[in-house]
Amino acid sequence: MKMPVFVEEMLPVVRVGEIAEPESGPQWLVEGLWGASCVGVIGGAPKCAKTWLGLDLALSVASGTACLGRYAVPRPGPVLVYLAEDALLMVRQRLAGMARHRGLDLAAVEVHAITAPVLRLDREPDRARLRATIRRLRPRLLLLDPLVRLHGIDENHAGEVAELLAYFRSLQRQLDLAVILVHHTRKNAAGGVAAGLGLRGSGDIHAFGDSNLYLRRSRDQLVLTSEHRAAAASPPVTLELVTTEAATTHLEVVGDVGAGATPPSGAGPRQSLEQRVLELLSPGAPVTRTKLRESLGVKNQRLGAVLESLERAGRLCRTPGGWQRRDRSIDRAVPVPPQEMKGNGTVGPSSLESEDESCPGWTSSAFARS
Repeated sequence: MKMPVFVEEMLPVVRVGEIAEPESGPQWLVEGLWGASCVGVIGGAPKCAKTWLGLDLALSVASGTACLGRYAVPRPGPVLVYLAEDALLMVRQRLAGMARHRGLDLAAVEVHAITAPVLRLDREPDRARLRATIRRLRPRLLLLDPLVRLHGIDENHAGEVAELLAYFRSLQRQLDLAVILVHHTRKNAAGGVAAGLGLRGSGDIHAFGDSNLYLRRSRDQLVLTSEHRAAAASPPVTLELVTTEAATTHLEVVGDVGAGATPPSGAGPRQSLEQRVLELLSPGAPVTRTKLRESLGVKNQRLGAVLESLERAGRLCRTPGGWQRRDRSIDRAVPVPPQEMKGNGTVGPSSLESEDESCPGWTSSAFARS
């Protein structure tokens, strides 16, 4: 009887000098919040709006609109989500309100929800099914919420946790997508320690993340902080779940931590930056970006993200004289068809020129930064 012959196979290697050079600076899926093709967690205590934040990221990536009204999405694309603790109807209602607030048609947004009642990603059958689904849909982002409902392992066992996280890393590397895991912090997490050290279970969960976001309540404020493996953390901000109108409930940035974002007692409902921009442009005359920034007292990056978001939603357009409201009701926004969205997240001139209600006097030169 012949003994089997084993042929030793080399590992794939490449000369370091032949590796393609990256583009300058960090590459973002959502600028300042999540790196392109990065894995990590959204962490926080129960009832800290983790799911709202995850869905806001999902809608932003799928539509190219600014996340939380502030953070731009350079390269939008499809998104795949699985929310184990929320009924599909609830997922739809939340996304519909957020889309309505942004002037988007939810039916045209590429957010796909997994409808399986149970998903166990510590088991091979479900791992293979998820991998096949990703290969078919080619999402730019996979959102899984919460991590505890996706497995039956001991989260405090480093070996078991490492094996599960290795599966998520393989999805990211082989299929070129970002992976966000929503995860809880420990009830007895010590105060004053780094946010990631308060995540429940093995410390490997914190170390795993390329980008991590943390939500915590400080007195009556909801604070968002971030950390990145390859970039500096964004400044912490305060968030608010805006419920002024039930049909457009959404999460948004209301100020920078320490910047006095809380309004005086008895003040009226806080307006979003989108609403303030639209009011400034209500007379219909073009206004330059510099003038808008001075009038609103906001940072240039945040204003730019909001202007681009309103432009994609069909509420604003750029003219040689500056930014201008479209001649239509702001409640009747017309989203730009996905096939006319460029890879860098901007809208090509052809999409605006094809609209019957485009801004008067628009020319291609209007796309110069104003």
